[in-house]
Amino acid sequence: MSSRIASVPLKRRRLLAAMALAPVAGMMTRVQTALAQDPIVVTMVTDTAGLGDQNFNDLAKRGLDQAVEELGVQGEVIESRDAASYIPNLTQAAEQSALAVGVGFLLTEAVTEVANQYSDKNFLLIDSLSDAPNVQGVLFRENEGAFLSGVLAASMTETNKLGVVGGQKIPPVVRYVVGFEAGAKSITPDIEVVVAYADTFGDPALGKELTLAQYNQGVDIAFPVAGATGIGSFEAAKELDEGHWVIAADTDQSQLGAEYQLGVAEKGVDTALFLAAQQVVDGTFEGGEKSLGLAEEGVGLGHPHESVPRDVLDTIAAYEQAIIDGTITVPADEEELAAFEPVALDAIATPTA
Repeated sequence: MSSRIASVPLKRRRLLAAMALAPVAGMMTRVQTALAQDPIVVTMVTDTAGLGDQNFNDLAKRGLDQAVEELGVQGEVIESRDAASYIPNLTQAAEQSALAVGVGFLLTEAVTEVANQYSDKNFLLIDSLSDAPNVQGVLFRENEGAFLSGVLAASMTETNKLGVVGGQKIPPVVRYVVGFEAGAKSITPDIEVVVAYADTFGDPALGKELTLAQYNQGVDIAFPVAGATGIGSFEAAKELDEGHWVIAADTDQSQLGAEYQLGVAEKGVDTALFLAAQQVVDGTFEGGEKSLGLAEEGVGLGHPHESVPRDVLDTIAAYEQAIIDGTITVPADEEELAAFEPVALDAIATPTA
């Protein structure tokens, strides 16, 4: 069984190499020097869901907290109440920080505009890219981790019907959705995947309503990719109880109902923020694109429920290795999904124990 399936949280070893960081040797000397001076300020600007979403923004905050604890930086958070506040919030972050972090695809245009105005400052943009040279844009291949979640769901469903609740239909969410369906159909080509979009990342009540509707259509495993909206999926599972499952996206959400969480499509948002802060401390920060998937351990499948049998975990491990090896190319958008040919287990190599 793959160690990545069993181990949590996502490891940083391969991510360190993937993001071309300086060697760890000598790092503590540089950190101590930095701590002797004024602290380096890192400010993250949330999207409109804000802190407390128990998902994407809270995951970024976890990376900021780690940077504060391990690197000695000063961490600040500015919450965006609406889209109009992105530019003023990022401007404030740039003025007070060595690293300003835009948390999410929705901040793309605002990050680019502010970064061009503050060309002497460093910016991190999660889930998108910018043509401003001082912006490091981190993209995750969410579709790869979601593929494994689809394999898990299709292997465990009793109804042959799965559900996805998306927040807004933006590229990172779409990558999750199409990867999940590709994985599920590789196990069961005729499986039905019902998709609904909430058009918001901040409405748990709507998330519950959409998930209940799917459960009532015969879905038994739901995959919310919806930030705080996805909290409602756990509420729906609790309401209907036995036989209704949730696969969480981005981060472990067992605090919402461990007995209903079948697994987690993990995404290293926290790791990306921590590593960017470390680069600023080390003086190695560079703008440009970073792409993190299974091979870099930037995404993965974690926290399988104890009821998931070993043979299913072995199947997931086989697909994981096939993706890393390039035997399977996971679709990343709806057009690629339409052209995707499901890959049966007997068509890929048997995993090493």
